[in-house]
Amino acid sequence: MSDTQAEAGTAEAQGPVEIDEEMARHLENKREELFEKFEIRDAFPSEVLEEAEERTEGIQQEIADEVDEREDLREMPTWTIDPIDAQDFDDAISIETREDEYVLWVHIADVTHYVNPDTAMWDEAVERGNTVYLPGYTVHMLPPVLAETVCSLVPNEDRLAHTVEMHLDKETLSYETIDIYKSVIESDERLTYTEAENRLDAPDSPLHGKISDVFDLADRMHEQRKEEGSLVLNPRRDRAHTIIEECMLKANKAVTHELMWDRGVEAMYRVHPQPSPDEWDEALREIQDLNGVSIPGEAWEDPRIAVNATLEEAPARQLDKIQWAVMKVMPRAKYMNDPFGGHHALNFEIYGHFTSPIRRLSDLINHWIVYTNDVPEDLIALCDRASDRQKEAESCEREYKDFLQEVGLDPDAVNSRGIEVVEDDEAA
Repeated sequence: MSDTQAEAGTAEAQGPVEIDEEMARHLENKREELFEKFEIRDAFPSEVLEEAEERTEGIQQEIADEVDEREDLREMPTWTIDPIDAQDFDDAISIETREDEYVLWVHIADVTHYVNPDTAMWDEAVERGNTVYLPGYTVHMLPPVLAETVCSLVPNEDRLAHTVEMHLDKETLSYETIDIYKSVIESDERLTYTEAENRLDAPDSPLHGKISDVFDLADRMHEQRKEEGSLVLNPRRDRAHTIIEECMLKANKAVTHELMWDRGVEAMYRVHPQPSPDEWDEALREIQDLNGVSIPGEAWEDPRIAVNATLEEAPARQLDKIQWAVMKVMPRAKYMNDPFGGHHALNFEIYGHFTSPIRRLSDLINHWIVYTNDVPEDLIALCDRASDRQKEAESCEREYKDFLQEVGLDPDAVNSRGIEVVEDDEAA
């Protein structure tokens, strides 16, 4: 599930969307049609599944053997925040607020300990490029038997991680130091977004102080990004999503800064070209013409800041139209071995992915580069592969959502609540 997917607060109470067996076959046939069209592999080869099974055997002893070679962070308060239906937990966070600095730890599942270029699982990940998330159906990049066990930072179990430790200036929030290292962690709790929200409002609840501290930091990072020109198309996100989005952005940025500035190595950087001035003007005019919407006069100089300011004040009924006006003129972001051009939407000079190695090839490869300080010979081809597969996955997802609407199903409801097949005629 994507790092920022909304979790409807009522999803738990409503239960899954019910469909009959005929509709279930209809959906299955459509998925197979789309998988063939976009060359998406659903089933894993037996060789890959067997290899994954083998890597899940004797894991506690393997982790115990690794402790002396890694930073032992098992006593540090650590937790995960994910959607209610998340099947694996590949990122966890810890924080300390000190007199003159914040220390933020982002722990990422150490997938490359199990999946490396000598394995069939690596070759299969390159073939797939990413996990494909359709409403109610997931096509995984890595075998679930691995991703949902040893690579999932489940609570109260020792897990191998790749930790990004960031010391941040308390005033400017800039990096004082960045340290990236292998670790062993033990997550204290697995929280859903709703549960994390509730903890923020309950002073006597476990981890309340830590979650409050990290939200205060994340909220400041969010406001700072907006002020500096980072485009924020969803300004009304809840506090729990803000925590995860900002902490992951900060960690991704830290890793790629380390790779570029301190090591000077190629990696899989995320490059987002900017629209032409005429395209931006077209988008802003379209936004300005919407009923009840006005772009603040002082914001026009930077289109990203103009959009941010407009979204803050616009009526809720116009948010989708504002977002669509922007998305229509935005070029596709792509993976490149050189960060030249930066990431326009985020307004980051250098950016790349590190925090989701279970579901993105780019993150998996950047983990390998960070660990070995060595770049795959076919890095440019891998960048192209990851970019192409992401485009195909997004097209598949869009067409499947359109199809769900055609047959009378709400894609958002299916996405947040899942599907249950019932035998009677009362399915709805």
